[in-house]
Amino acid sequence: MRKILVTNNKGGCGKSTLATNLSAYFANEGNYTALADYDEQRSSLSWLENRPDKFSNILSINGCTDGLKFLPKNVEWLVIDAPARASSKELTYLVNHVDTILVPVMPSPIDMQASSHYISELLSKSKIKNRKTKVALIANRVKENTIIFDELDDYLENYKIPYIATLRETHNYIKSFQKGIGIHEMPPYIAWKDWEQWEPLIEWLDNC
Repeated sequence: MRKILVTNNKGGCGKSTLATNLSAYFANEGNYTALADYDEQRSSLSWLENRPDKFSNILSINGCTDGLKFLPKNVEWLVIDAPARASSKELTYLVNHVDTILVPVMPSPIDMQASSHYISELLSKSKIKNRKTKVALIANRVKENTIIFDELDDYLENYKIPYIATLRETHNYIKSFQKGIGIHEMPPYIAWKDWEQWEPLIEWLDNC
């Protein structure tokens, strides 16, 4: 079972959007996929409740109340939507239960400053220091050809951990989220550019 944690202590960075789209992608590829929501806002669970029956099934797990105690052993991909402002104890618990961590960062000075402290805390965890868990950064909700994106790009490049993808700001994510589907389940004529931006992320996950 592959276990992915999507996390950043800064709220509004697109954690739930990334977690739901990952889940939809893996399920759409024919994998038994579970999505565990540890955020009290329950955004990922709400997305699952809106998911049409005609799309691939995704197992819903309420991490806030149940943790992972009801997780079936035959799940192939587990995606965890971490809580915003997780305590150090909560973060350690989640890190110890996954093999891969994705950190989305938005292009704003506040987000970059908040992420600096959080990434440092992540990298101090023993499981990550011992390289048992891999960490990667994602530039999220970006507007290319802007000064602030260039600053974010430079900021993420300076880390000694993989900076694997740049995902644009687009209404496609809002529309798909409202419908309970993923970006890869939208028609190609609408979402082809987003599919291209996801390719490095999927390739990294497949190879790590």
